[in-house]
Amino acid sequence: MADASVKGRILWYELLTTDMKAAEKFYSAVVGWTVTPFEGSPQPYDMWVRPGGATVGGCMTIPQGMNFPPHWGMYVGVKNLEEGVAAIEKAGGSALSAVIEVPTVGRMRTMKDPQGAAFSIYEPVSPPVQPEARPELGDISWHELYTTDAPAAVKFYGDLFGWRERSVMDMGPMGGYHIFGREWDLGGIMKKPPEMGQAPPHWGLYFRVADVNQGAERVKANGGQVLNGPMEVPGGSWIVNCMDPQGGHFSLHHL
Repeated sequence: MADASVKGRILWYELLTTDMKAAEKFYSAVVGWTVTPFEGSPQPYDMWVRPGGATVGGCMTIPQGMNFPPHWGMYVGVKNLEEGVAAIEKAGGSALSAVIEVPTVGRMRTMKDPQGAAFSIYEPVSPPVQPEARPELGDISWHELYTTDAPAAVKFYGDLFGWRERSVMDMGPMGGYHIFGREWDLGGIMKKPPEMGQAPPHWGLYFRVADVNQGAERVKANGGQVLNGPMEVPGGSWIVNCMDPQGGHFSLHHL
């Protein structure tokens, strides 16, 4: 049974893609990750390793028959998987996958919130080796939810994971940008802007790099696209929103 301190901690990130090896080459060039195989997986599964040696997530091919585009997902810790699923369903969310059990690692299930954004919950076999720490280069440094009802989402995730609303920035007609966190800020929740059109509510991930301007050039040089930016955001950070060659969306961030 996992330690209670895992509740609400974002423990893992995963890229599901159409061309695993090409995606690995791209992100290694752009973010500076190396790749190491996860031994014992029934299908090819590799792990992203940031500078310094910590693993930050995994990469796999989209399973056959799964009709969704390449995308990044995140896994949030829970003390008990069944209790987590029940709490999500009681609050208006639902399951998107069966329970997945990985021997020696843990149990997980992909869910969606009441507005339709997907995320996964994860009951690890043992507490994480790495202590919770502020993001370093190569870590996922910001988690941004684009949704149809930001205040409702703030309440849903707060009740479920104990995430606290730490501040709100007024975005005029767009409403508030709700910054949430645990010991420090982890991300923001906002109303999905009109330019996202028919895109469903979703979580977007930001990867910390030394310089987003150089990062944007690496994205373009390696076959990806820059969708928005680079630009400065409130607080002095810089971001750029991008798409990888297989169509997965991600952002880069520097402080």
